[in-house]
Amino acid sequence: MTQDSASLRGLWHIVSWVQDYDDGRLIHPMGEALEGFIDYREDGSFAVMISRKDRAPFTTGGQWDASDAEKAAAYQAMLAYAGRYEFTGDHVLHHVEICLYPGWIGGTQRRRLVSTGGGELALEARLEEGTGQARTARILWRR
Repeated sequence: MTQDSASLRGLWHIVSWVQDYDDGRLIHPMGEALEGFIDYREDGSFAVMISRKDRAPFTTGGQWDASDAEKAAAYQAMLAYAGRYEFTGDHVLHHVEICLYPGWIGGTQRRRLVSTGGGELALEARLEEGTGQARTARILWRR
């Protein structure tokens, strides 16, 4: 799907996120009840935040002194990253400058734009190609 970048700029809200494994498994990494957004700004910056809707508040402490188990659960229930983007044909490249997952910082996340029509945007990525965990991740967004 080739789009001009102007038609994709702006705020999109998450609808679904699924990972379709080559071995037939279909997994929702953070469950089926999600909240979040992706925002492509005119200045070339972007931000993504995805979260489970049912994230539990900490009961063992605050932001810095909660138990390691609660902090780990919070990490597993949210993804956040931001940086610069560019549209190239039927792909968008996310040049990651800051991320909850440190392994993406300084790298580029490549997403294929998939036509859905009706005010929706689908982004796909191939992950761990050539391994037993090879899969296609699909995230659907709506204005």
